[in-house]
Amino acid sequence: MPDTFAAFSALIPPGAGAAPVGSVAVYAVVPSESGRAQVLDELRSYAAGRGWHVPAGCAATDVGPLGAGLNRSGWRRVRRAVQAQAVTGLVVPCFAHIGYRWADWDRERTWLLRRGLFVMATDPTELHVRISPEEVIRP
Repeated sequence: MPDTFAAFSALIPPGAGAAPVGSVAVYAVVPSESGRAQVLDELRSYAAGRGWHVPAGCAATDVGPLGAGLNRSGWRRVRRAVQAQAVTGLVVPCFAHIGYRWADWDRERTWLLRRGLFVMATDPTELHVRISPEEVIRP
């Protein structure tokens, strides 16, 4: 049986993990400005219920549809927090908020894991990432 811990550990660069354990970013894509505060409050509450802390500046949202692509100001803010090693994890309503298309989700998930982060979806069954027709391999 393969050593899963060793395989995962190999993805984490030396020196990663400067953030205090339990520091997480929260992120969501919301359909309108009016939903921002409620969604962020729910994500913060979920994190607090697990003993995690959301540092200042590490709660972000973007307004629009989930499939809008990755060039979103809120998502860029989360990425900067990750690069600055301000957080050790990320809490989202579901994984599709990170990347709606499979290729986007896979690229961002890999990027996060290589930096030693965990990603937690408050409702992982809410909405799955979508596979576009171009991503389907046909025989």
